[in-house]
Amino acid sequence: MTEPDIIDRAAMALSAGLMLTGIVVLGVVEILAGQPYSPVPITNDAGEVVATPLVDPTLRTGLVLAGIAVLGLYAAYRLVTPMPEETTTRKEVPAD
Repeated sequence: MTEPDIIDRAAMALSAGLMLTGIVVLGVVEILAGQPYSPVPITNDAGEVVATPLVDPTLRTGLVLAGIAVLGLYAAYRLVTPMPEETTTRKEVPAD
């Protein structure tokens, strides 16, 4: 296994950052904002919107999908780039 290079680290950091922002950070923001925890607007019996989520669910979903897309692009990059040759030299030891 080779050491991760700058592209490996950038892809991992960007995808993890996007997904963690969409799932964890915005989830904590929703919890701190208080009720309602519903991703859709809540209406009363008359059909009026009485409560909406603080962060639009489309934004959260978009961030997670963008993180997955970065991982997909990274996987495609790794498929088309050639594997580096092993540069480790092995020392031969005679058998006893």
